[in-house]
Amino acid sequence: MTMKSLVFAALLLPLTAGEVPQWKSLFNGKDLSEWVDVNTTPATWSVKDGLLVCTGKPIGVMRSKKQYENFILHIEWRHMKAGGNSGVFVWSEGSTPKNRPLPKGMEVQMLELEWPKIHAGKDGKPRHIGYVSGELFGANGLTATPANRRGNRSMSYELRCKGKGEWNTYDVVCVDGTVKLSINGKFVNSISNSSVRKGYLCLESEGSEIHFRNIKIMELPPGITTPEQTAPVVGK
Repeated sequence: MTMKSLVFAALLLPLTAGEVPQWKSLFNGKDLSEWVDVNTTPATWSVKDGLLVCTGKPIGVMRSKKQYENFILHIEWRHMKAGGNSGVFVWSEGSTPKNRPLPKGMEVQMLELEWPKIHAGKDGKPRHIGYVSGELFGANGLTATPANRRGNRSMSYELRCKGKGEWNTYDVVCVDGTVKLSINGKFVNSISNSSVRKGYLCLESEGSEIHFRNIKIMELPPGITTPEQTAPVVGK
């Protein structure tokens, strides 16, 4: 199934059940009432001028208040420093493994364009350009099948992310173990057969300042997801 056909089918699902999908805001521009800190600090996340601001320190995440199964996530982000690192986790666990700052989940990568140069390999050469393409990959034990394989990651077919100080728009369609990613208005990446298909959303703090805005979600009808494919529920 193509990216466009998957999105079209996903949007049609609620109509067959007599329901119309609705967007729900996950950030109102005033507070963090839709989010729960997992392992960062009160100073890590704040609201300034209607934006959700993350300092990047310490490395860790905050999670959504509830779990989501099939949905469309819209999120806009911009890095404020060259080489910045962040991401959003979908179908994530709501806690982190022992001695690891990031959770088990599907990461939708958000890297600033200078990252491969600033974090060069041992030979001094820039790392693979795929890192800054909006890669999709399972983290900390989640497995999946990349569409455009680069190791266990799926690299976007086009490089569409913008650099420091510029806003990027991600539309993330998550249905029955498949994730499709649109970057700045075009679907360019996907990954399928996720071993986890229901879980939390997590925003990542990883080293440098990043801003978020217009975070909203449209829930779609559930699929056939087993308990083994569902992240453990954590306290509210």
